[in-house]
Amino acid sequence: MIQAIFEYAFLQNAVIAAVLISIVSGIIGAIVMEKKMVMMSGGIAHTAFGGIGLGYFLGISPMIGALLFSVISSFGIATIQRKQQTNTDILIGLFWAIGMAAGIMFIAFTPGYPPDMSTYLFGDILTVGRQDLWIMLVLDAIVVFFVFSLFNVYKAYLLDDDFAKVQGVKIVSLEYLLFFLIALTIVVMIRVVGFILVIALLSAPTAIAKYFTNNLKKMMILATLFSLLFSLTGLWISYRLNVPSGASIILLSGLIYILLTVWVGYRKKRKRQIQAQML
Repeated sequence: MIQAIFEYAFLQNAVIAAVLISIVSGIIGAIVMEKKMVMMSGGIAHTAFGGIGLGYFLGISPMIGALLFSVISSFGIATIQRKQQTNTDILIGLFWAIGMAAGIMFIAFTPGYPPDMSTYLFGDILTVGRQDLWIMLVLDAIVVFFVFSLFNVYKAYLLDDDFAKVQGVKIVSLEYLLFFLIALTIVVMIRVVGFILVIALLSAPTAIAKYFTNNLKKMMILATLFSLLFSLTGLWISYRLNVPSGASIILLSGLIYILLTVWVGYRKKRKRQIQAQML
C-alpha cells in the first residue's frame, strides 16, 4: 500500500485527510468527553445533513452548506437552552430531526438526478478531493489556534465552570466558541466517517486515552494518536478488502475500546480477588 500511496493521488489525499481529522477529533473529542457533550455533538452532526442538501440545491460545495447548518444549529441549541431552560435532550432531538428532514427536502427539490448521499452518511476517505482538503486544513487551523490559545481557560472551565466564572472567565462567550469549534470539527470529519458515525470517532479514541491519563493535554495528544492509528489502519483495511472506509475506521476503534474495557474490568476484578485472598 505504501507504494500505492506514492502512485495514486486519491490515496495521498486519504492519508492527509486521516491526519487532519485525527488532530481535531483528538482535541475536541477530549473537551466533548470531559464536558459530557457527546450527544449534543451527534445532534449537530445530523443537523449538518440539511446543509449538505442545501449545498446540492444551491449548487455550492456541500461542505460549506454543512458548515453553515452546523454552526447555526449549535448556536441555536445553546441559545434556546440558555434562555428557555428547556431540556437539552429535547432540543438536540428536534434539531437532529429538523436537519435530516430539511436535507431530504432540499435534495428532493434539487433539479436532475438525486446525488449519492452515502459518502456523507457513512463517509469515504478515498473520495476526499483537494478542495475538501483545503477546507479541512483551514478548519483544523482555526480549531487548533483557539483551543491552544485558550487552553488554560478551557481547562478551568472543564474542571469547574462556576469557579471559572468567579475567576472572571466569560463562560457564555467561551461556550459559544466551543460550540462553534465543535461544528467545525464535525464538518472536517463528515467526509471521512460520515455524519452518522462522527460520534464514534469523537468519543472512542478519547475514551481509550482516558484509560491511560486524566491530564487534559496528554489526553488530547493520546486521543489524536489513537485516532490517527485507527484512521490509517481503517484506510488500509478499506483498500485491501474493498469495503467502506468510514465503517472500517469506526468498527476498528469501537472494537479496540470494547476489548480494552473488558480487559480493564478483568484486571480490576482480579485485583480485588487477590486483595480479598490476602485479608
